[in-house]
Amino acid sequence: MEINQLEVLVAVARERSFSRAADVLGRTQPAVSQSIKRLEKEMGEVLFDRSSKDGTPTDAGQVLIEYATQILNLCHSAETAVKELRDVKYGKIVLSANEHTVFAVLPIIAEFQRRHPLVKIEVRRGVASRIPEEIASREVELGVLSFKPKDPALNSMAIRADDLVLIVPPSHQFASRGEVSIRQLNGEKFIAHNARSPYRQHVIEAFARYDTKLEISVELPSLEAIKRLVEAEVGVALVPRITVAPEIKSKRLVAIDVSELKLTRKLNIVYRKNATLSHAAREFLAVAKSL
Repeated sequence: MEINQLEVLVAVARERSFSRAADVLGRTQPAVSQSIKRLEKEMGEVLFDRSSKDGTPTDAGQVLIEYATQILNLCHSAETAVKELRDVKYGKIVLSANEHTVFAVLPIIAEFQRRHPLVKIEVRRGVASRIPEEIASREVELGVLSFKPKDPALNSMAIRADDLVLIVPPSHQFASRGEVSIRQLNGEKFIAHNARSPYRQHVIEAFARYDTKLEISVELPSLEAIKRLVEAEVGVALVPRITVAPEIKSKRLVAIDVSELKLTRKLNIVYRKNATLSHAAREFLAVAKSL
């Protein structure tokens, strides 16, 4: 089994076509087909269902594709580590965060770019439950989470704390209050994020515990959209404080504590414990620590 065979395998699976994979790889279709046939002979298994029109992998093919992807990612990491210069003049950091946790790294990114303007930073939108897996499988070097992962192969470094707040428009009856209770929120129309999360579940349980109806009138996939609707006086929302700092500062929104929802969490940068991180990633962690 050779690296170029694995590259062909992954390309065929990704493109769902032998001919498109050949175009992407700059090879002929017969060469791609021969490479897959040789790999099938070595593995003793058929890897693609030839009767399908979209290059559907067999069960054996899917297993090998998953391993091949990890191997190719590892090879890419090795090449990048060798090519990078010690002084971090060039390089790339690939980081995974969700819509909430990305706010925690914005000051770190700004300072890092000031010190190392030629290093590219790519932030991928990840799902919190999958980010530890992305780091472990070397899809990304760093991740940002609101919890410490259980995987013993991962390290985490706390970078800041965040809590949950109620946001209302300045015209709202609660805008002049610093704190309200859950029972006072009975009858309010809430705008909520439609992603399931520990925050959301905790809120639902708290409202039920205090026998208060949680009336969710609008659900959206974006925190930015939620903030805009609250500004438009469509409803109120419960969001992490860090995500509304600009709107609070500019007085477009007002943040209010809910006495029964004192939820403070530490946001962490997560990385592989025994891995050789790139020079750029190590410097990113150093900048985070300094801030």
